[in-house]
Amino acid sequence: MRTIHKILLASSLSILLPFAAYGQSISDLQELSPEVRRTYMESMSDDERTAMREKWSAEYENLPEEEKKAIREKRAANQSGKNRGRDREAMRQRWDSMSEVERAAAKERRQGQTEKRRAQWESMSEEERAAAREQRGDRKGQRQERHHKAKGKRGDGKLNAGPGS
Repeated sequence: MRTIHKILLASSLSILLPFAAYGQSISDLQELSPEVRRTYMESMSDDERTAMREKWSAEYENLPEEEKKAIREKRAANQSGKNRGRDREAMRQRWDSMSEVERAAAKERRQGQTEKRRAQWESMSEEERAAAREQRGDRKGQRQERHHKAKGKRGDGKLNAGPGS
């Protein structure tokens, strides 16, 4: 019965949402459940998604710095190791439930994204590549720092035991 409700919800949203696509704000989309959000995004054409991303980007740029910080913190909290395992499991279930045609399409999309990134990288100058490597290293360092804080480790590999350690 739940499956039928989900199918009906997804099909009704796929009919209604493309008409409301340009009216959605970031907060409206965040309020949707992950399943509904995914269905909504998949129902849009590539041009509609691009226009939506541009709109969201402009909307984000106009936010006050406090709200931007809150959004970044929320995203970081969503990326914690605890959620990752659950996300991986959900992705695995989604993959297992796909037909061969859907899997082939997903693989093709992934390959297209990889080729797009590769082409972008190859079109960069050496200075741009160096800057991109530096940014990547910074992000990697920040992730490792968050990971060690979550594990309770200091920089020397010892556990944080309090002020007397």
